[in-house]
Amino acid sequence: MEEQNNKNLILAMVLSALVMLIWMVFFPPPEQPAEATNPTAEVAQPAAVPATDASTEPVESEAGADAPRLAIDTPQLSGSISLIGARIDDLSLKTYHETIDPASPEVRLLSPTGEVTPYYAIVGWAPGTGTAAADLPDAKTLWTATSAGPLAPGKPVVLTWNNGKGLVFTREIAVDEKYLFTITDKVKNTGTAPAAMYPYGIIARHGLPKMQSIFVVHEGMVRSTDGKLEEIRYDDIVDLDQDPTEHAAAEIVAAEGEGWIGFTDHYWMTVLVPEQGKPFTQVTKHIADRDKYQAEIRQPVQTVAAGAEIQNSVQLFAGAKEWETISAYQEAGIPNFIESIDWGWFYFLTKPIFKLLHFLHGLIGNMGLAIIALTFFLKLLVLPLAYKSYVSMARMKELQPEIEALKERAGDDKQKMQREMMQLYKDKKVNPAAGCLPILFQIPIFFSLYKVIYVTIELRQAPFFGYFRDLSMPDPSSIMNLFGLLPWAGPEPHTLMATIFLGILPLILGISMWLQQKLNPAPTDPVQASIFAWMPWVFMFMMGGFASGLVVYWITNNTITFSQQYLIMWSHGKRPDIFGNIRAAKAIKAAQQLPGKPDPAKAVPTKTAPAKTAPAKTAPAKTGKAGKK
Repeated sequence: MEEQNNKNLILAMVLSALVMLIWMVFFPPPEQPAEATNPTAEVAQPAAVPATDASTEPVESEAGADAPRLAIDTPQLSGSISLIGARIDDLSLKTYHETIDPASPEVRLLSPTGEVTPYYAIVGWAPGTGTAAADLPDAKTLWTATSAGPLAPGKPVVLTWNNGKGLVFTREIAVDEKYLFTITDKVKNTGTAPAAMYPYGIIARHGLPKMQSIFVVHEGMVRSTDGKLEEIRYDDIVDLDQDPTEHAAAEIVAAEGEGWIGFTDHYWMTVLVPEQGKPFTQVTKHIADRDKYQAEIRQPVQTVAAGAEIQNSVQLFAGAKEWETISAYQEAGIPNFIESIDWGWFYFLTKPIFKLLHFLHGLIGNMGLAIIALTFFLKLLVLPLAYKSYVSMARMKELQPEIEALKERAGDDKQKMQREMMQLYKDKKVNPAAGCLPILFQIPIFFSLYKVIYVTIELRQAPFFGYFRDLSMPDPSSIMNLFGLLPWAGPEPHTLMATIFLGILPLILGISMWLQQKLNPAPTDPVQASIFAWMPWVFMFMMGGFASGLVVYWITNNTITFSQQYLIMWSHGKRPDIFGNIRAAKAIKAAQQLPGKPDPAKAVPTKTAPAKTAPAKTAPAKTGKAGKK
């Protein structure tokens, strides 16, 4: 039944569009309630873990870009450590550039005070009971380096400071081949009195960074506490500072001693990882007078007796959120670390889809071709469902004469017609809703791939061919310059001009959807026909601003679907008449535009009326008087 098939397809397409719009506009990820993410309601805070203390606040004016420095030089990182405060506050990513132009600046991750948006990490000791803050190093302390550096894999640097009162502080900073720093602090007491202190770590960020502002990408604080992941946006961090009732959500205890805390950007992340297995406190706060966002860890108080020595270690991840790298760190002992990548609501799909895409990219070497191969694999998985669907659609075509006869018998009795149609479907074992199942099944896959393409760094600046040098960005070609044939640039992405003057990929997408439509006759109902006619072009403009990798997936999916449906229907004796369906759709549209036109729903059947009444035309030859004469 063509009309029922068309209704199913229209319904599926409209549902897809509505889900996309609702997902993108009206329903950003919900905020997690404080009681659901705050274990302090269940686990009492150990007395050895200090509460919030202003003494851990670093001083900002002493460690600018002009401070004495030790260089950092690794295969992935370049930068320096300020000897004032021994803070890591200057870091760039060697293998990542701001744009696809290899001559563009390297991505700057951390920056010292005095620059536009200072962003740095600092560790230290805060005083316990009976110990004066002046006896401990702070953000103004000038450390002495025992070597000239630079800090490199296998070549740690050692810093020392003597308070002149019997306490000698030694800090060793090591870095691996990727993005993980290990900071080991030792305190030796050469005096006669014990000293109490607790280690802390701070990641401080002044002001808001330049953000993508895409709701599918979390940017802000991220932390894992005893296996529970929590994400807090920057504006919510400000609310924590303003609302005393939210204090518990801002400061929680990892009683089992598993977790980490820091800030995540779209593709980059800076996270503190304390020694696992020991209780520690995580603190998230906003300091309003300096517009500073802080993520902190505070570990239990330690007492160093006269003649004794204590030690503490903390790790700092500062780099790109590469799946392989983060997975390796998780295997090496950072729990739940892979969850720092924002997999989203459909994590049970996004994770395996990304892993498969990553594997295919490693096998093929081209991300665009990997997306095409992924689409073939996903279509193969749903082939049994698609086969049943298209067979059901072909069988419904066979029922068309019986459906028409049923309509004539039922007349205006809609309920009778509905009952008899359902009985007919049951007797013939045909599911009228089967036609839209493959399309509806694609929705979670579509959103999962959408998430993968926008979130994972492996898609960032991933080339395809020709113009398509970044599959995470919209199609850079444009009708405005005839897809690069004319000597001027196309419009900037995500602008009104870019929406109007589409690139080649959205145009191919619209054409592929239009051709897929023409496998079935246009609906005779004028409202349905209008929706059916406009849907491909609406999707074309909607998808024009999406990542080109996603459009490549959708074009491939449409092409495979078209081929599957055509071959399956042909194998069941119902070869689609594409050109006939196009002509029929034009006839319906022309009938709607005629003045005083009849009901379009009745206009199409009248085209075939002569074939049905042909015997009446030959009647005179059989019964005419001339024959008898």
